[in-house]
Amino acid sequence: MAFRFEDLHVWKKALELDSRINLLTKTFPNDELFVLTAQIKRATDSVVLNIAEGSTGQTKKVFKVFLSYALRSAIEVVSCLFIARERGFIDSRNFKELYNDYEELVKMLTALRKSF
Repeated sequence: MAFRFEDLHVWKKALELDSRINLLTKTFPNDELFVLTAQIKRATDSVVLNIAEGSTGQTKKVFKVFLSYALRSAIEVVSCLFIARERGFIDSRNFKELYNDYEELVKMLTALRKSF
């Protein structure tokens, strides 16, 4: 693999979740396209992108900062999932599944940050 981030389990997990959220948002109503749909997609993309950007040959201190951004974006995704559930765009089973997966991702990001 050509880039360091491609070997990171946390990046792979974030990318997999990004794909799942993208599929989920295709079921949201059209009137949410520029509201919740756009917001959750930006947040999920941000998690993946910040992990990758932070890993690119910078200092561990700088990488920690980017991991903090990724962590905040992951929390934003979880909050968007709550909104989607409240608005009836996601059922309880899918909510719980994604919630648990994002909880795992947050733990992974936190552990990686603490390892520096």
